[in-house]
Amino acid sequence: MTKRMERKDKAAERSGKEQAMKKHIKTERKNHMGDDMIRLLRADEIECRVSTINGNGLSLLLFKDARVDQKILDETFSPFGWKRSHQSIDGNLYCTVEVWDSEKKQWIAKQDVGVMSHSEKEKGQASDSFKRACFNWGIGRELYTAPFIWVPAEKADIQKNGDRYVAKDRFRVQSIGYNGRREIAALAVVNQRGVKVYGLDQETENKAAPDKTPEGLTAGQMRILEKELERTGIAMEAVLDRYQLKGTGQMTPEIYKKALGSLKRTKPKEAA
Repeated sequence: MTKRMERKDKAAERSGKEQAMKKHIKTERKNHMGDDMIRLLRADEIECRVSTINGNGLSLLLFKDARVDQKILDETFSPFGWKRSHQSIDGNLYCTVEVWDSEKKQWIAKQDVGVMSHSEKEKGQASDSFKRACFNWGIGRELYTAPFIWVPAEKADIQKNGDRYVAKDRFRVQSIGYNGRREIAALAVVNQRGVKVYGLDQETENKAAPDKTPEGLTAGQMRILEKELERTGIAMEAVLDRYQLKGTGQMTPEIYKKALGSLKRTKPKEAA
């Protein structure tokens, strides 16, 4: 009788250890999936857009389109494991992207609002809200760590059309690399002829050099200024003309503060 009870106790102990091990493995797998469930963007999935341009050169922004978001959602959660919907709230179009959680047996939702584009306003706002909602899920979030990308005039075909500068080149990301924090650590941008116009490597990223653009403003200041210019639809040339500057390199901290304050008080281009 005693031996039988001992065998039962040992069997129960083994069973308890096995259950604990299975639970540990399941937890580790879940944690691992949570860290890198959404993969990083490949070079061919990232597009370049001219942000600001003048006679000295131009700056580029990196972005993704809705097709990339759809592809990564399909890859990660399967075509039947996610869904999207749109809601109009106070005249603004929001997108909700929901993902099925098989453990909780429920849909998990993340939402964001879109910004209208100049052409096909409703379609543009729907697409923008979808892309922003996907950023909330982590798709392409690494693009927020992009460096300030400046292409000098000698590396770009810049022409003046009336009182505006236009770029005749098209640009694309040739290669991209990330560090352990999912931040962009290496980047190469080329034009339509395959000529490299911008490069960032891991060694450059690790240098403790001041984060300055060729014009003298910090990369952070330029990004803030670019966002306000894009929001208001005002050209950089108009800002420079207002303060009688030949380039942003002549923009002192005081002028920068005044220009930024004026832009922030300006209505968005859609509302103008």
